[in-house]
Amino acid sequence: MADYKLGLMEMKFAELIWQHEPIASGELVKLCKREFEWKKSTTYTMLKRLIEKEIFQNNNSQVTSLISLEEFKARQSEEFIEEEFEGSLPKFLTAFTSKNKLTEKEIEELQKLIDENRS
Repeated sequence: MADYKLGLMEMKFAELIWQHEPIASGELVKLCKREFEWKKSTTYTMLKRLIEKEIFQNNNSQVTSLISLEEFKARQSEEFIEEEFEGSLPKFLTAFTSKNKLTEKEIEELQKLIDENRS
């Protein structure tokens, strides 16, 4: 399983790619210079990290995602629950609701999700 933990700047960089993909790597360098004041080498170092994490690819100087932002967030959530709560969604919800009381709307949404997944 790939590692979906990203630092703050890695996440900002990833979001920038998702917003502009497909994007030529040269255009990505220019965009990062403008957005983050990065040098070319910084952009390519960061891109290499995210390619190694199997989130993006760079084929023929064209950067595209291997997974969508939504899928990334889902995988990141799964990884967090697996590591912190032994893969138990009930343990996560127990921890979450011990300090954050659910609204009626949230309870209804969760009940709907449970009902949809019951079969």
